Amino acid sequence: MEKAEGFEDLVVWQKARELVKRVYELTKGKEFARDFSLVDQLRRASVSVLSNIAEGFERGSNVEFIQFLYVAKGSCGEVRAQNRCTWQETRGT
Repeated sequence: MEKAEGFEDLVVWQKARELVKRVYELTKGKEFARDFSLVDQLRRASVSVLSNIAEGFERGSNVEFIQFLYVAKGSCGEVRAQNRCTWQETRGT
């Protein structure tokens, strides 16, 4: 396994980038047309995942990197929770 030169080399960061793209695609849909605050929160939380991975990597220590990965994991949970609420609301379940 090669050492990552930058956060962009990390598979976890690349997956987070895919998450951001997907969240932006989904929140352009009609289900989100009127809920501007939810769209904003979903987008900010997904970007937070991406940003915390990058910031932790740039800190230069494993201890801080791990701490930021936990923060990113928390933001990921926020995205999942908001997505679940939206899914339930649009399907009436």
